Amino acid sequence: MLPTPSIYKFALGSGEGKDSLTAFDRALLQAGIGNVNLLRITSILPPSAGEDEKLSPPYGALVPAAFGTFSSERPGETISAAVGIGFSRDTYGVIMEAAGPHTRAETEDKVERMLQEAFANRGLDLRETLIRGIEHQVIRVGSVFAAVVLWYPSS
Repeated sequence: MLPTPSIYKFALGSGEGKDSLTAFDRALLQAGIGNVNLLRITSILPPSAGEDEKLSPPYGALVPAAFGTFSSERPGETISAAVGIGFSRDTYGVIMEAAGPHTRAETEDKVERMLQEAFANRGLDLRETLIRGIEHQVIRVGSVFAAVVLWYPSS
């Protein structure tokens, strides 16, 4: 059985490249998680997980993350990604993410709406939200990335 993560951080980045994958790689590097292996997770933040902005998993680690990403090959296009956490009063949190050919504000608004719906679906009171987003104007091939990265207590 895998341990339950107890710390998290927001990771945001954007990048340009000659191809979508290299633009995505640059976005990961800018987000500070370009040298780990991401394991895409769904939407639950473990109870009592605390934010650690200095979180830096070791190179090559298998790192759980809920993330949104979008790449575009349309010069001049505005693209964005956002991720948010909704917190209940005394239980787990819910993570939602979105990305696409929109402004940062539009994508952050979408995440806010999705968090409200997710809490309503669970019958939980939404006490607080933390939402982070990033926007990028494509030069050649651009990519945006927004994540909540989860990690484990140090031993």
